[in-house]
Amino acid sequence: MSAWNTSQGWGAGDATATPVGATPSVKEENSADTTAPVLEQKVAADPNATPADVPYDYTQYTTTEAQGKENWEGNAAVYEWDGEEGDIGPEFPDLELQLFGKPENRESGGIDFSKIASIEMTQEGPVRVKPVINFDDAGLHPAMRRNVELAGFVNPTPIQMYCLPAINDGHDVIGIAQTGSGKTAAYMVPILNKLMGKAKKLAAKRPNPATFRPGIDLAVRAEPLVVIVCPTRELAIQIFNEARKFCYRTMLRPCVVYGGGPMRDQIASLAKGCDVLIASPGRLVDFIARPEVLTLRRVRYMVIDEADEMLHEDWEEEFNKILSGGEQEEGNVKYLLFSATFPKKVRDLAKTHLAETHVRFRVGRAGSTHGNIRQSVVFVEPHQKRKALTDLISSMPPARTIIFVNNKRAADELDDFLFNQGYPCTSMHADRTQREREDAMRAFRRGDAPILITTGVAARGIDVRNVMHVVNFDLPSVDMGGIEEYTHRIGRTGRIGHRGLATSFYCDRDEGLGSVLTRTLLETDQEIPDFLQQFVPEGDARVNLKFEADSDWEENDGAGDGWGATGDADGWGAPAAGDGDAAPVESFGGW
Repeated sequence: MSAWNTSQGWGAGDATATPVGATPSVKEENSADTTAPVLEQKVAADPNATPADVPYDYTQYTTTEAQGKENWEGNAAVYEWDGEEGDIGPEFPDLELQLFGKPENRESGGIDFSKIASIEMTQEGPVRVKPVINFDDAGLHPAMRRNVELAGFVNPTPIQMYCLPAINDGHDVIGIAQTGSGKTAAYMVPILNKLMGKAKKLAAKRPNPATFRPGIDLAVRAEPLVVIVCPTRELAIQIFNEARKFCYRTMLRPCVVYGGGPMRDQIASLAKGCDVLIASPGRLVDFIARPEVLTLRRVRYMVIDEADEMLHEDWEEEFNKILSGGEQEEGNVKYLLFSATFPKKVRDLAKTHLAETHVRFRVGRAGSTHGNIRQSVVFVEPHQKRKALTDLISSMPPARTIIFVNNKRAADELDDFLFNQGYPCTSMHADRTQREREDAMRAFRRGDAPILITTGVAARGIDVRNVMHVVNFDLPSVDMGGIEEYTHRIGRTGRIGHRGLATSFYCDRDEGLGSVLTRTLLETDQEIPDFLQQFVPEGDARVNLKFEADSDWEENDGAGDGWGATGDADGWGAPAAGDGDAAPVESFGGW
């Protein structure tokens, strides 16, 4: 892992880095700074030292100061108020600035919604809902509507148009949505909105945060109303940060628990009370086994995010514990499943736990991407990849860039190579400690290290502002997730209306991916390079592209209960915000 400053123009966006050579400092947890605390690296006394001359100092993360509570992402400040004056808390400008950032940086919606708004939106299943066209018509409490505005959401995305009314009407939901479609807000906003004003009635007693003294005052058992389960630690932290925003002033207290994080700190956070719990599966099961710390008996909403990813792993036993870990009466829990694809294991999970009167949405084709990402595939021999990468980076304007490789050793070696070539980079993979993983993501988000080399641990759900370029240094092989993994990787750019570029290095060993990769490029009218022309289908197969993921859905699966229903019989199609005929992208540098 390596550190860098942003003085050379890298990391354009929302980051402001401490100048190189500045004294390391830790920001207070409740400061008005909009970024997480980070320790900066001192540079050698030689004023002519180059980045390659400055070795990365791993010991800076082992000091007592660096191990302070505020350095864990799960300990970030949340809105806490004693609630004696009513159901909605007062505004706190300093915390508001920390949660939402400066006003000029808040807009989450990108410059081109036409490609997203024109994606086909299909309702399936026994129940249909009427979509909302804008947030003003979504029945949001004024405080929640203000949070949506502060978070920078101007217009709802297709998945949000349907999830808002579906959850508000009390339905279980299955959302099959493309990466970057805004599904976190699609379930977070309506769930919290439904619970606003009911916190005193539904939530367990918890201590007054203004007077609570850890280790002295009596701790409480956490009894969340909402549980959100997701496959990776980084995604759990990201969803927690979204929950911090939307819980602002609502009297609902969010917490996050994830593997590798400090168990003691997580227990201490739960001991102050928890209404919204975001968790990775393994750590959640650990806490379920500690009934004095956590119980799911009050849960009203259970959200399974990236369900297809979790069910690929050996987590069936853990899932059964989580989904049956409460003592609720049948029908009291609303289940929401979100997935990029909808394989049989996810269907079985849905049919076991969701009500028959659920709603089901598809945004585009399951496992597809969208036209806001310009995809470029380049043939590069394996021994030429490093030179091709440096030539590519040097030829483009400085921008946040994620580089994907297929194994941990490759991540370490490529990080060392780029760092010694003078590039501002950091790296992350599953063998890194959780502290190192959080430090890497923090440096990348801030712009201290705007080039991130990573394995698939960062492929799912991670949303970092202004990631303009994704590079598949190694394309994922078929047994490593294949085209689904490719789609998730490139989905780290071009998110929610923004445009992005994805460059992939292709070689002879990637031939097994060639056919479906070509069809994926054709689906969004991308340029097909000469070496992939052999895979371009002809005739009707070219007009009606077929994908293996299409077989995930079985027409007769669950016949009689609406599971095989397709189409949009009652006419509720997604209203398009644009005609989908946006001008083609000519130059990355002009985006």
